[in-house]
Amino acid sequence: MKTEKTIKPFSGYSILLLSMLLLIFSIANFKLQWIHIGYGILGAIIAFFLLAGLMAIQPNSARVLTLFGDYVGTIKESGFFWANPFFLKKNISLRAHNLETTQLKVNDKQGNPIMIAAVVVWKVRDTFRAAFDVEKYQEFVTIQSESALRKMAMAYSYDNFEDETAEITLRSSSTEINEMLENEISERLDLAGIEVIEGRISHLAYSQEIASAMLQRQQASAVVAARSKIVEGAVGMVEMALEALNKKDIIHLDEERKAAMVSNLLVVLCSDKAASPVVNAGTLHH
Repeated sequence: MKTEKTIKPFSGYSILLLSMLLLIFSIANFKLQWIHIGYGILGAIIAFFLLAGLMAIQPNSARVLTLFGDYVGTIKESGFFWANPFFLKKNISLRAHNLETTQLKVNDKQGNPIMIAAVVVWKVRDTFRAAFDVEKYQEFVTIQSESALRKMAMAYSYDNFEDETAEITLRSSSTEINEMLENEISERLDLAGIEVIEGRISHLAYSQEIASAMLQRQQASAVVAARSKIVEGAVGMVEMALEALNKKDIIHLDEERKAAMVSNLLVVLCSDKAASPVVNAGTLHH
């Protein structure tokens, strides 16, 4: 398999100077009408031929050179250079590129439809592969990134609600998921000589048709968890209150009164609204 071959071109400034001298020589022959006017024509032809090979390469850019279908090499240096005018010169950017995929509708491992998108930062590593091993390497990057994202989304559950045994999910394991996505995209883009700098999920949500139901389920789970914590704390407070009353010998309560007191304290502590006090003006047993 062929790989990239870096070549060092000729300086463009020396060729430009030589071309200018040839043009001056040609113009002088035409004006003076010397007998060797053919030298002037030949000099002008050579000058324009040399000028056709001049090129300016910006930083982080490259030129892939081919001659009659054969790969000659790649120029990666920035500056003003000259190459054979018969070379076909294809410009390839070596800068880092950002790709944001479209929001894809995919079924996760549990079959729930989700919307997912990713951001991929990439750049060309091997100009030969990018130019000749794939057709339109920019489109290749886009299609393969979306394909890798779709494959990964189908392999994992959105969260742990339906798959409680799942150690890695799309929503809770962002670091692991991003690493696996980056590796998957890198393997696919290696054919085109593309280096993946970063790959991460930029959008993740349930699809619109089930988003409302999933939100209600999450809210219900949050409410149950909060209530469990409140009840746990309330039971501890009631226990502390009964122990304090017994320890300080403030009042003696039979089992029935203890039950009533526990019930009242739990209502006050666990209620989501402020309790309305009732003042007992009679005795304790009335």
